[in-house]
Amino acid sequence: MNLDGMKKVDKILNNKKYQKSLDKIKKCEKNRKYCRHDMEHFLSVARICYVLNLEMGLGISKEIIYVASLLHDIGRHKQYEDKIPHEIASSQIARKILIDCGFEFEEIEIIVEAISKHRDKNNSINDLNGILYRADKLSRNCFSCKMSEKCNWSYDKKNSTVKY
Repeated sequence: MNLDGMKKVDKILNNKKYQKSLDKIKKCEKNRKYCRHDMEHFLSVARICYVLNLEMGLGISKEIIYVASLLHDIGRHKQYEDKIPHEIASSQIARKILIDCGFEFEEIEIIVEAISKHRDKNNSINDLNGILYRADKLSRNCFSCKMSEKCNWSYDKKNSTVKY
């Protein structure tokens, strides 16, 4: 296994714009009782996405999956502050971060599209858009959440068992 294969992921994690957005999300969600949009969530999404990718034989690179997952909710603070839907804000912020981190144009377009569509339940299940959508939902452990009864997710949407 090539341990250097995730260098671009490290660039994202160390990017000042990324760190600033994470801090803003943390402040906005300081008193949030429901699921948070933090590193734990981002990494859970990445890991589930990667498992889906392997199980489905999609051949999407691990690095692209992790980068898209780390960035998919990075604009969440804009939804709290300015009422901008977070998938739009996240795709805008992600594009800037990806450019700063030296990603190729094609990579940027694939990642930004997946981020902008990660809330679209009509995504194909056979591409990054689809597995990011599914992993985002599957990452929530509703079965062990103290707030599950008060959560506004419908019962059908809640994860009542371990799936991934």
